[in-house]
Amino acid sequence: MKRLLVAVLLVAGVACSQRGADSAAQSDTVATDTMTTASSSTTSSTTAAADTAASATATDTATTAAAQENASMSNYENKVAELHTSAGEIDIRFFPDVAPNHVKNFIDLANKGFYNGTKFHRVIPGFMIQGGDPNTKSGDPSSWGVGGSGTNVKAEFNTVSHKRGIVSMARAQHPDSASSQFFIVVADSPFLDRQYTVFGQVTKGMDVADKIVSAPRGANDRPNSPTTIDKVVIRDARDDEKGPAPQQ
Repeated sequence: MKRLLVAVLLVAGVACSQRGADSAAQSDTVATDTMTTASSSTTSSTTAAADTAASATATDTATTAAAQENASMSNYENKVAELHTSAGEIDIRFFPDVAPNHVKNFIDLANKGFYNGTKFHRVIPGFMIQGGDPNTKSGDPSSWGVGGSGTNVKAEFNTVSHKRGIVSMARAQHPDSASSQFFIVVADSPFLDRQYTVFGQVTKGMDVADKIVSAPRGANDRPNSPTTIDKVVIRDARDDEKGPAPQQ
């Protein structure tokens, strides 16, 4: 009887121990699950925070880029180019509202001294004078009219008509082939409208342009003694030189 009681007690003790172990295991499992859930929650929060930070950074970068672009273009507003030539001075005001990239292109080249020493290599009385070719600085006259800056500007055809005094960009057959050459019309030339990019207008010196276009010339409308652009000075426009591009 005693042996049976001891055996029962031993079985009961083992059962209690097993239940205790099971209970402990269950507690461990619950603790592990809780830790896993907490870890997942922390990871999710961290990922969400990282995504938010990345999004904020991207937004800030885009905003900064836009601000820089606006600030950059504002540097080309209300500017005038003084063309100091061997025949006299010609002043040009720009139209960045209708041809921003052409205005930027001209001003950037002028500030680098690109036009200094170039000549008006083509003159057609009753029509226009053309210049801005770097080949005219020292190159063979047979190469005049085909040079450029090495960079082309995409066309910005606009509604400004080619009236006397308008400054427009010369180009090859392709619409986006404008580079550095430009022309000044000395007579209304509406047949050029929307085919060449108007980007400025002479405010002073049309008498100089008339003198240049009237000079003796030879073959290919080449002047016998081409007028030289000694230097181009970019300055702030006076109040009477400001304003939007004229409407057609």
